Amino acid sequence: MTFDASTIGQHNAPLIGVAPLMRRAFAGEDLSPIGQVLLERAQTYPNDAHAYMDFSTVLQLTGNRDDALAVQAEAIMLQPHYTIPAASPGLTLLVLMGPGDLMANTPVEFLVEDSDVTLELLYLRADEDFPEQVPDHDVMLVAVAESEANQPLLERLIDYTSDWPRPVINRPAQLRATSRDGLSAALRGLPGVEMPVAVRTGLSTLNAIAAGTQTIDSLLPDGGFPIIVRPLGSHAGTNLQKIDTPAALGQYLLEVEGPQFYVSRFVDYRGADGLFRKYRIVLIEGKPYICHYAISQNWMIHYLNAGMTESAEKRAEEAAEMARFDQGFALRHQAALQAIDQRMGLPYLGIDCAEMPNGDLLIFEADNAMIVHSMDPEDMFPYKAPAMRKVFKAFRELLAKSVG
Repeated sequence: MTFDASTIGQHNAPLIGVAPLMRRAFAGEDLSPIGQVLLERAQTYPNDAHAYMDFSTVLQLTGNRDDALAVQAEAIMLQPHYTIPAASPGLTLLVLMGPGDLMANTPVEFLVEDSDVTLELLYLRADEDFPEQVPDHDVMLVAVAESEANQPLLERLIDYTSDWPRPVINRPAQLRATSRDGLSAALRGLPGVEMPVAVRTGLSTLNAIAAGTQTIDSLLPDGGFPIIVRPLGSHAGTNLQKIDTPAALGQYLLEVEGPQFYVSRFVDYRGADGLFRKYRIVLIEGKPYICHYAISQNWMIHYLNAGMTESAEKRAEEAAEMARFDQGFALRHQAALQAIDQRMGLPYLGIDCAEMPNGDLLIFEADNAMIVHSMDPEDMFPYKAPAMRKVFKAFRELLAKSVG
């Protein structure tokens, strides 16, 4: 979807939405002029919820998270329901959302962009009454992602959606189990799957381990140092560190605030050439689809900092991996992926993973909020659009099958 910059200053202009704005940000466009127009519109028309919501998105994309969430809260207070119309007539998907940043909900706009699916986005809060009437729809998606902040909302949604008169994709009870410790517990013991135990622990325990008055193996049942530590609720590698010794843990705790942390043992998954490789896949009705494949010298891989744009060699390897995915990775890990699908019970699930030197599937995380998109420039990544079309087609088929 594109939008006309000349109309965004008009009162009650249609919602731009996340996908078109993120596409521009991804392409390196300065969103400040758009943000300024939206801010002026919101100030001129203080009841224009679309202006608030789009301005909130611009603030998030320009790194102003706290301001963005405050503006988003104003938008939701004005109007909890937003419509993103389909490009052509088709079906209507009701999307239950929670307040939060771009990782707080399934980024469903990217999955149905320029399709025949109309999105009815409905924002709900755990501390407010849920509506008795909702927009008309064919199928509903619970988009709320697991987090400490979202757990109360997911818990309330269990009853709210239990006897829903339309098909429901991704039940909230199953979504609650995608926490880091919940996921490691759910996947424990699966043949061909490697996932370190993730333990949620407090500052006092970690200080005791750093001081040497408690051992690391008293906390982690499956190993000791080196470990990886992150504060509860952190995402995208924020304050995630590999810690080799108790002394290094003590230094980390001096620098990183947080009453609660996730701790797990570090897994060295580098290949024979010393490089680390991470897959992002989605399981749609249990079938795996590749979304990206990143190669890096660093164990903590994010696609945007893996140097994929700078290296034709890395892109060639990613292209080859995408081309042979169905006959390679998907077959090698077929049994493991089927078992994960059965354990998690989510028709749409994103997974960040890698292959261990012994052939096992190493799971980093799995949830419903991983961004899956087709924004990469086609001149540099010509192989990506066909792979992503498979994902979008499978998601559309999931919707159709759910409706029956």
